[in-house]
Amino acid sequence: MSNDAEQAADAEDASRESLAERVREHDEDLGDEVADLEARVAELEDDLSEAEAEIDDLTERLQAKQADFQNYKQRAKQRQEDIRERATEDLVERLLDVRDNLGRALDEESGDVDSLREGVKLTRKEFDRVLDAEGVSEISPSAGEDVDAQRHEVMMRVDSDQPEGTVADVYRSGYEMGGKVLRPAQVTVSDGSGDK
Repeated sequence: MSNDAEQAADAEDASRESLAERVREHDEDLGDEVADLEARVAELEDDLSEAEAEIDDLTERLQAKQADFQNYKQRAKQRQEDIRERATEDLVERLLDVRDNLGRALDEESGDVDSLREGVKLTRKEFDRVLDAEGVSEISPSAGEDVDAQRHEVMMRVDSDQPEGTVADVYRSGYEMGGKVLRPAQVTVSDGSGDK
């Protein structure tokens, strides 16, 4: 073989070896990158598994809290009903004595009207004590008092010496409890004609 051919063959071999070396280096670089990427994927999968486990744990805890809250609401509702029933029961027990006294008054046959009247007064006084203990107060405005639309129900306008638009007389007392009007007082209102 000629020298030029040998040199060309050597150059081609060197070129092939150089190319092969570069391919090996590139393959090694790619292998390192793939290994890094595989490690990163494994790390991310671990993170995802941890996040999913945490989500599952939080979901379970949330469901438990929701169930606890529903149970609490039911217990609180039941407690309110129990309190209401006990309060009603207590009131009824105290009213039974009033009823018994009224029954005794009806059964009274002595014909002593004054004694009967006194018994009814005492019974009413006992009834008023029960209402007072419950925080119930009477709404009974005085003549000449301004009309309160929240607490008074105007029945009619009448001739009266009271100033116009004020209470002339109470037809039926009202009652309130804890600031809430249970029944407004029924009143007549002065038209002011007697004032002139």
